[in-house]
Amino acid sequence: MKKITRKDFLKTLFCYTASGVGIMGMSRFTPQAAAQTVPAKSAPYTPPYLKLHRSGELKERAERLWHVMKRCSLCPRVCGTNRLAGYEGYCHSTKTLEISTFHSHMGEEKPLVGRTGSGTVYFTNCNLRCVFCLNWQANMEGKGKETSPESLASAMLNLQKKGCININLVTPTHYLPHILKALDLAAAEGLRIPMVYNTSGWELVDTLKELDGIIDVYLPDYKYSSSEMAAKYSADAASYPQITQKALLEMQRQVGKAIPNAEGIINRGLMVRHLVMPNNVSGTKEVLTWIGANLPKDTYVNLMSQYRPFYHAVDYSEINRRITEEEFNQAIQWTQDAGLTNVRVQRYIDAV
Repeated sequence: MKKITRKDFLKTLFCYTASGVGIMGMSRFTPQAAAQTVPAKSAPYTPPYLKLHRSGELKERAERLWHVMKRCSLCPRVCGTNRLAGYEGYCHSTKTLEISTFHSHMGEEKPLVGRTGSGTVYFTNCNLRCVFCLNWQANMEGKGKETSPESLASAMLNLQKKGCININLVTPTHYLPHILKALDLAAAEGLRIPMVYNTSGWELVDTLKELDGIIDVYLPDYKYSSSEMAAKYSADAASYPQITQKALLEMQRQVGKAIPNAEGIINRGLMVRHLVMPNNVSGTKEVLTWIGANLPKDTYVNLMSQYRPFYHAVDYSEINRRITEEEFNQAIQWTQDAGLTNVRVQRYIDAV
């Protein structure tokens, strides 16, 4: 394979769209094409969860998911723990909602932050439990505060009042019953901004179906193409590739492609993240090939280079380093080979 030089990367492979969206797409995603897909003037966006709130369906779904915690099967662990009785599930969560922090966040994809930020809520604990976890204090060690759906509803409204353009739910799966209760309460008090579901991608389709019409933007990772790698680095989650593929298809069915409005904001759609890891642990070629073969070619894909050996990654020599420029250039080539035309590149290697 011909090596991709820095000059090639900057001059040939990627370009900003004419709409000023901030998405860097493959060269085949031309400014002319962008102009055809972005409306000349944005109509106000109304989240569909408002209709579910008014009909009472949102409250009913929250109650259904709440009862699932009696023998918890919210996530692919299906641990069967009676969280309602106060026992901890595999994720280390009980029936009590815990939040690490919430604030306006400018570090997400540009179409999700705009000028005023994404209203990001970081939930405590996690079901996937990766050895290289970036947010290990909250996800692995459970650093956070006990709260309630009522307080979460107030936090959502506060983030909207501060000008955040969405509510960004980070690692939310194990607290979905609480989130839906909070959303119903917040909708009654005037919440009207989109909901972003920021997840590892390892989601049960049955759980996702309860979110149909509630979530506006799905923001999943697609971490591994190999069951062996998923099991090794994410607590025996050997089912990760197969379950995540099914989840991505369900997310696509619900919200479709992520298309920015005239202001460059994405209010609805699927946005997929993939973190390139050292020594091809993440199976990047297979991940991108699957996306290209099973989702629209212009699916929003964020190819990320910012891997760092956090948490227990130092115990695994093959991932105890940052990726090289050559590894990332190879990943870029694979996006082209897969025919993907709407790829955002987060390139941090130059800062090494």
